[in-house]
Amino acid sequence: MAQSLAEKNNLIRAAVMGANDGILSVSGIVIGVAGATIDSFAIFIAGFAGALAGTVSMAMGEYVSVHSQNDAQIRAEQEQAQALKTHYDDEVNFVIKKYEGLGIEHQLATQATHEMMANNALETSVRERHGFTLHHEVSAFGAATASMIAFPLGSILPMVTIVNLAPKIRIIGTGLAVLVALAITGYIAAQFSGVNRYKGTLRNVMAGLFTMMITFFIGKLMGR
Repeated sequence: MAQSLAEKNNLIRAAVMGANDGILSVSGIVIGVAGATIDSFAIFIAGFAGALAGTVSMAMGEYVSVHSQNDAQIRAEQEQAQALKTHYDDEVNFVIKKYEGLGIEHQLATQATHEMMANNALETSVRERHGFTLHHEVSAFGAATASMIAFPLGSILPMVTIVNLAPKIRIIGTGLAVLVALAITGYIAAQFSGVNRYKGTLRNVMAGLFTMMITFFIGKLMGR
């Protein structure tokens, strides 16, 4: 069966956010450790441990989050099915008033409501009360898998960059590479969510810059 648009969007969202978190989280770890030591192996091991923990954490977080959302939709569907059995007229009036609130005249709102309720009362009731379409739950397993793949892919950049640069330029070089990567994922995430792309990109870059600065200075203090 072909994936719905909601399922595809869910996988893209999970993948983009997973890659973004992999870049941001692991860059904070390796730069923090680099602030305390110049030992490349120690930096790499710290980054690898962070990537492994983050991969599992992100995947499980996505699975639980999406599963909870699906459970909430199923529960809302069951509640509306019961409401239609016991308070059908109230549900009809709710839909009519909602359409009137959108500026549709009473007669047209009433006609449209009765036609839609006659065709599929449950779908109409759920859509107008809760804002989602029946049987369009997204895959919790798919979101978890996308995140589990994307997070370590994102984490590779800061690890590879910092252990391959000379000690004198590794922190600034890694920081610049990470900021470029965060700008890309921030732009993609903003485009996907429909928000202002400039603001979304800038917000992502500033969050990454702040994270790296804080972890670097903490590493410096710990390394003294």
